[in-house]
Amino acid sequence: MAKRGVAPVLAAALAIAAFAATATSVRGIGVCYGVVGSALPSKSDVVQLYKSNNIANMRFYFADTDLLTALRGSGIGLALDVGNDKLASLAADPAAASSWVKDNVQAYYPDVSIKYIVVGNEVDAGAVPVLQAMNNVHDALASANLAGSIKVSTAVKMDAVINSSPPSSGAFKDASAMSPIVQFLSSNGAPLLANVYPYFAYRDSQGGIDLNYALFQPSSTTVVDPANGLTYKNLFDAMVDAVRAALDKVGGGGVDVVVSESGWPSADGTGATVDNARTYNQNLINHAGNGTPRKPGPMEVYVFAMFNEDQKDGDPTEKKFGLFNPDKTPVYSITFA
Repeated sequence: MAKRGVAPVLAAALAIAAFAATATSVRGIGVCYGVVGSALPSKSDVVQLYKSNNIANMRFYFADTDLLTALRGSGIGLALDVGNDKLASLAADPAAASSWVKDNVQAYYPDVSIKYIVVGNEVDAGAVPVLQAMNNVHDALASANLAGSIKVSTAVKMDAVINSSPPSSGAFKDASAMSPIVQFLSSNGAPLLANVYPYFAYRDSQGGIDLNYALFQPSSTTVVDPANGLTYKNLFDAMVDAVRAALDKVGGGGVDVVVSESGWPSADGTGATVDNARTYNQNLINHAGNGTPRKPGPMEVYVFAMFNEDQKDGDPTEKKFGLFNPDKTPVYSITFA
């Protein structure tokens, strides 16, 4: 998770009906696995921790031989990032993309259930050659006859979207850079990945957003989008539908949204408590089966993150998003199925 700004979203709230769903019935609840921490478990132990907690999918931020080996035969779906440090070389050299795919995809698939190759995490698409890297990786997958099974995408942060209040007004801040990326996704049947953090919107609002609205909890207000009459009962739905509106505006109405990161810190920040983190993440998991007002139905969500990562830089909350401690004990109780 990188530093992020959050587009302003109109606050409102109403009670959210709990929806108990298995991981498979909501297209798979995933958890992001970051490793910027000390004394973390072995990769094989982490895979077993995912399995024992019925976590269907994993996002990992770079290609790692130990992890890919541990995932063989696990049945866990994988969203695998190339790593932002690889973007320039993958964009500049199709042979580098072919080599990356050969070493990190062909060598493991289908024993490892790779779902997505994530080319760029929260990068400025106008300043970094994301699209060229995506094209080269896709072409390498196509040459290996894997482009139909494994989709290439990129992950955007919420401040890539502006004018998001009401959600129907959502638009990409740099539409000229995002439009060809969206056309690439549309042409290849791939979703856009979006990192969606109601926590940061709540924190940065300085009291302007109701905490209960951000936590999927009962509150006293509701918002109706005047453009389409849709009613918003929580901040997460409003943020996701602002991304959907932005996609529409650049011809990507048929492109799905996968929430590639979302979570709440358990300490060291405004509203960052164990109770709030448990409430948000459990409600997020339960809500994933419902979808959003703009697109009802099961949606794919990745909770951030598996572990507290004590070596991360930046805001102190960055170290406190974990569901588990490095010794594999839970930071708080949560149920995935």
